[in-house]
Amino acid sequence: MSKTAKTAETIENVEFPSFDASKATDQIRAFAEKGVEQSKEAYAKLKNGAEETQKVLESTYETAKTVSGDLSLKAIAILRANAEAGFSHLEALVGAKTLSEVVELQTSFLRKRVEMAVEQAKDFQSVASKAVEDVSKPVKTAFEKAIKDAKAA
Repeated sequence: MSKTAKTAETIENVEFPSFDASKATDQIRAFAEKGVEQSKEAYAKLKNGAEETQKVLESTYETAKTVSGDLSLKAIAILRANAEAGFSHLEALVGAKTLSEVVELQTSFLRKRVEMAVEQAKDFQSVASKAVEDVSKPVKTAFEKAIKDAKAA
């Protein structure tokens, strides 16, 4: 027997498995349906996340608007107090009769101004710290929730 006859005989004796196209179609359909379902779930999660983020940003914006108003009012009050103190000091200086009285008034004024500045800085810092806390609170809460949800998933 020649080599080509042997090869032809071997090929004739080999059976190839039959290919059932209906089973493959069913598997492809199942795979596609699973992909669509996963895409729908991912979209729903993304949509919910976007809606929650929008609510947090709106809340943060409203809080920032309110807090900035409080800070502005505090700054205006500080400026008003400083202006009134300055005018009072100027009136006192105009009424001074001697140089020693002017020096005494000036020294007293500067001491009071330093004390007042320290007190105003403490008050403003307190208001600003509360403002930062109020503005960052919704964002912090949302971030913690997102981390918790991510760990659960």
